[in-house]
Amino acid sequence: MRWTLILGIGLVLLGAGCGSSSKSSANERELQHQADIMAIDKIEQTWHKAASTHNIDLMMSIWAPDATFNLGTAIYSGTAQIRSFWANEAGPFRPENHWVSDTPAYKVRITVSGDKGTLYFECHYVDVKTKEVVNTVAADQNVQRIHGKWLITNSAAAPVTLGS
Repeated sequence: MRWTLILGIGLVLLGAGCGSSSKSSANERELQHQADIMAIDKIEQTWHKAASTHNIDLMMSIWAPDATFNLGTAIYSGTAQIRSFWANEAGPFRPENHWVSDTPAYKVRITVSGDKGTLYFECHYVDVKTKEVVNTVAADQNVQRIHGKWLITNSAAAPVTLGS
């Protein structure tokens, strides 16, 4: 009787432990999902900081080595071409432009599934001197966790019109 009681209590505790483990795993998955969303959102924040400070190296830190960047009909492949675009063509990086780049939070959309995800945001470039919006661009991106870091693998950007 005593062994049966001890065995029964042991089985109940073992069963409770398994249930807790399952709940713990679900909690860990949710925490990882939220951490991934925050890491992907950091790409958008880095983009704006780089554009606002004319920091090409910072901008390039968010691109995968074999990334592609589609801007209208132009396609830039790999970091060398993408870097050249930012350094030589992009309005936010021109020395004469002193713009602050920002995205309203409600215009950011992020998805994540395992090591892949998507990131959409709009860039509103505001001239520091005039305080006027001088350019708006939407960026729709595929992102991927590569060697533990979320990076842009493909980006399609196009001008957007702000509503009144």
